[in-house]
Amino acid sequence: MKFSVNQKDLQNSLNYCQGVIEKRSTLPILSNVLLDAQKGNLKIIATDLDLIFIQNLSNIEISEEGQTTTSCSVMYDIVRKFNNEKKINFNLVSENKINLESDKSTFNLNCIKASEFPITEENFKENEFVLNSKKLLKLLNKCKFSISNDETRHYLSGIFFHLTDVENKKFLTAAATDSHRMAISKTLLSEDIEFEPIILPKKTIFQLCSLLEDYDGDVKISNLKSKIKFEFNNSILISKLIDGKFPNYFQVIPKDNQKKLEIELKPFLTSVDRVASVSLDKKDGLRMSLSNNNLNLSVNNSNSGDGKESLAVKFDHELDISFNPRYLIDVASNLEGNKIEIYLKESGSPALIKDPSDFDSIYVIMPMKG
Repeated sequence: MKFSVNQKDLQNSLNYCQGVIEKRSTLPILSNVLLDAQKGNLKIIATDLDLIFIQNLSNIEISEEGQTTTSCSVMYDIVRKFNNEKKINFNLVSENKINLESDKSTFNLNCIKASEFPITEENFKENEFVLNSKKLLKLLNKCKFSISNDETRHYLSGIFFHLTDVENKKFLTAAATDSHRMAISKTLLSEDIEFEPIILPKKTIFQLCSLLEDYDGDVKISNLKSKIKFEFNNSILISKLIDGKFPNYFQVIPKDNQKKLEIELKPFLTSVDRVASVSLDKKDGLRMSLSNNNLNLSVNNSNSGDGKESLAVKFDHELDISFNPRYLIDVASNLEGNKIEIYLKESGSPALIKDPSDFDSIYVIMPMKG
């Protein structure tokens, strides 16, 4: 196998591969990427057995077709230190050695033959539909911060995707919760599709966000019972799904929170973040004392001290309620407009948060005691 590839293209591809590969795998082959040079294309594949990333690079010169695997982290560390836009020449000199050279640098890396690489091709064509990349990315970004880190409740360790009907319109809806907070977002579908509810794992979500960040176009989505496939641009991401039942989150959405608090978003976000600085881990309760269109924010930490700040708001009631400031910051940081609306009931009741400029997303936060 002999081929030449652009440094920047290869570095970008290997960077994505780094996000898939487990850093401490017990199987040496899973630390490697598969390089497959065939028919004018270089196919690069990485997997951790739960997630498969495939990228096709077309801007390469192949003088001899072939395939092998070599360490992703070692090759990435070398490639990123070459000059941008330079060509890197690869030559598989033996079954267990591949040569890289560019300018005056040359490296000989160990290989494991491609036949040992664990990858299977499956037919995902049955339930296939297309979604705009920006719509998909929005669903992921609006919900990912609410994913649970509790490994004992694996069914909360991802985003729940399912179809919903609102006023005779079909939506793809995403929801995530860690039982203390919840994020829900939906996007209108332009066609009727068949899509069984799924829970997409956290690692897949963050990898997908990274891939979609600089891409604007269609994403082809297809799923089997236990796997899902995303295909776009020159990339494919295949992921196992979380096997479990997502809770009925509709029951948790407050239905009668009539006390509306309206605040300018940027001053609120800045003030919460500043006052919460008294608590180094931002886990001490942020007390919100509301009366006469005034909001007093306060945090008290027995080790470091206390902080207070007041804001002018729109609120026609009196109420004292406390929240984890980190949760408020996470929600506020994901809003698109210049205002935040918080619908309240009592000091012990969950808050419903809305973005006036995004009617497709809502958030629920449980209060803290005290």
